[in-house]
This record gives sequence, C-alpha cells and structure tokens, in this order.
Amino acid sequence: MAETPGDPGDNPFKGTPFEAFFTGGAGVPDLSSLFAQMQSLMQPYDGPLNWDVALDLARKTAAQTPDPTPTDRQKAAVADALRLADHWIDGTTSFPSGITTSQAWSRAEWLVNTIDVWKVLVEPVAASSVNAMSGQLPEEMQAMAGPMMGFLGKAVGALLANQTGSGLGGLAGEVLSVSDIGVPLAAPGRAALLPTNIASFAEGLADVSEDDVLLYLALREAAHQRLFAGVPWLRDHVIGAVTDYARGVEVNLGTIQQQVEEQMRGVNPSDPQSLQQLFENGSLFELPDSPAQKAALERLEIVLALVEGWVDEIVTEAANERMPAAAKLQEAFRRRRAAGGPAEETFATLVGLELRPRRLREAATLWGSLRARQGAEARDGVWMSPALLPTAADLDDPLGFREGADTPDALSEDEFDAELRKLLGGPADDAGDAGPTSDTE
Repeated sequence: MAETPGDPGDNPFKGTPFEAFFTGGAGVPDLSSLFAQMQSLMQPYDGPLNWDVALDLARKTAAQTPDPTPTDRQKAAVADALRLADHWIDGTTSFPSGITTSQAWSRAEWLVNTIDVWKVLVEPVAASSVNAMSGQLPEEMQAMAGPMMGFLGKAVGALLANQTGSGLGGLAGEVLSVSDIGVPLAAPGRAALLPTNIASFAEGLADVSEDDVLLYLALREAAHQRLFAGVPWLRDHVIGAVTDYARGVEVNLGTIQQQVEEQMRGVNPSDPQSLQQLFENGSLFELPDSPAQKAALERLEIVLALVEGWVDEIVTEAANERMPAAAKLQEAFRRRRAAGGPAEETFATLVGLELRPRRLREAATLWGSLRARQGAEARDGVWMSPALLPTAADLDDPLGFREGADTPDALSEDEFDAELRKLLGGPADDAGDAGPTSDTE
C-alpha cells in the first residue's frame, strides 16, 4: 500500500526537532507559507541585525493604538513646562542647564529619534552571539563551517530584528520622555516628552491633574539633562556598561540545541501564527549570564540607581514647596520603576538586561543625606569621577556614606577653574584666553 502524504513513513525529519512541522492532525503543512516566512527573514542586510525590518515592525507595533502628531498647543505646553522646570532646578544644583532643544514627540518620532542609540546598545549582543557560536566549533571545523556560520549569523540577526522591533514598538507605547529608562537615548541636550503617553498615564492617577503630571515629568527630564551634561563621562560610562555586558556573552552549543528542541516542540503546525510567534519572542537564544556579564550588570544597576536617585532628590528639592502633588507623583513614579516598567521588560527582551533600579530609594536617601550634611556642592562633587561614586556597600548603608568625611576645604578661584577644566577635558593652561567656540553639539 502506497504511503499517503503526511504519513510518518515519508517524514524525513522523524526524530528531529523539526518533526512537529510535518506531523499532526493537520497533515502536511503549507510549505510555501513556511518558506515564504523564512525568506522574509533572510533578506540581505549589512551588520549583525536587519534594522529596516526591526524599525518597520516597531512602527507597526506602536501604531496599533492611535499615535497622533503632537498639536501646536501640546508642543507649546511641553516647551513651557520644560522652561519652568529648568528654572526651578536652577536653585538645587550647580550643574548648568543641559537643555538645548525642547520637543514634543509622537511614538513614531520617539522611535526615529532614538534608533541610533538602540543600534549601539543592541548590535554588540548580536555580533557577540554569532562570534561566540563560531568560537564553540573545533578549530579544524571552523573553516569548513564558514558558509553555515554565515547562514546562522543571518538567522540570529533575523530573530533579533523581530525581537527588537516588537520590544521597541511596545516600549514606544509606554515611555513618557526621552530619559524615561535612565539611559541617554537621544543627542545631548535634546529634551522631549510624549504628550499622548503622558495623557494615558495621567488617567490612571487619582486627584492629580494632567498639567501637574506634565510639569513633574518636565522636572525629571530637565534633571536628567543637567546630570548628563554636567558629568561628561557619564553617558559613555552607562552605554559602555551595556556593551561590556554584550562582550561577555558566552555560548554553549549544547544549551542552544536543547533550547531549540524545546521551542520547536511547542510549534503547532496547524497554526499559521505559531512560527511567527517563535521568531518574534526571540527565546530560541536565551542564554545564562556569564561571570563577566554579571559584573557588568552590577555596575550598570548601581550607576542607574545613582542616576535615578540623584534625579529623584533634585526633583523633590525643586518641587516640594511649589507643587502640592509632588509627593504623590514621586511615589507613583517610584512604584512604576520598582514594579518593572518598560525599561526592564524591553532590555530583558533585547539584550537580556534588567534595568530596574532596585535600589532607587537607597540612592535617593544617600544623595539627600549627603546634601543635608555637607551641602549640594559636596553631593554633586561625587560625580567628578567614576572612582568617587558610591558602591553597592554604600547603598547598603546610605546614611553612612562619607559620614566620617569632613566638609571639603573651599578651593581658591584658580584651583576651582583648574579642577573644572579637568572635569570638562579642557586644556590645562591659557584656557581663559580662548574665545567661545561655535560648536554647540
């Protein structure tokens, strides 16, 4: 008796992870649909990840709910709020204003204006994953496996493109400002708020007006901009911790094979969405953290907590006597971050990082205590060098940070100018003779 299509006897993949595609109640699946899906993921592209696919998917995901372009009235309200917020912050820190432009963005505009930094954050993970996989092969096999490794690299890049697009599209629907996740995502000095998302967030807060929410977010945005503008090394320090994490990727082919087998068993051949979901969730390549990654993650978590804690302390000082709703809004934002908001979920999806500043309260307490004991200059002076930053042990005892240290001696005008030039990376001598430059970037 001749075998019929779909019989286990004519399935060349029997006993392999791909057997699920060719067995089951639905019979032989639609191979043309399957190969079309594969072909769409394997389009040629440069680099470790197909960003055209990622950005297109991100836009489609963000557009699943209305995403209107901000009106002139909303743009004016954002500009006014940031201007007022910056003025309030003037009296809380010696760092100068960091805002050069104030903008109101739609979700699509947030995606376009932050994509360059996302490339810096995500691409090292894709590249490290492929390189680590090729490094697992015996030396004598690596030359022969060249074409296969190229194909595998494109497959990983396709998976990550779908994963990245879905993650960024979801994040675009939740972020409230360009600094919302704590990592600098736009050009220095570019302050931006998202009115549509802010309106949705304000609806969930009782007894707080949308105007108060907008102003409080403007205070947080202005504080972030001041810190990153006033501490020139901080931007590279934060982004460098993410790329250090990527460079620590370690791949075990046995672990990969086991994960692939488990994921393929979960694919339902009768469900046309099953394969698409497999590609989009990106879980085929979930890997445990290596020791190097754990060390980079700890550094990143600490510095993000210190950034968020400093912002929290500055905003509290600026708003407490001016905004009756400030305390309620502070607690709402702390709960939002502590519960694992968009930053944690998206980074966990994109690069395996959880950026929840678990120690935000301790960091805010540390900065506030230092200011109360030694003044705002001592608090902000800690940012002069990464070596001066509080450690995890300091966050365990935030009230004791520099408790035994005396208030620093006042510097002379010349000494202050010299230290400031060191901080800003300027020339040591004759700096006062140089006129202002035209470069404002």
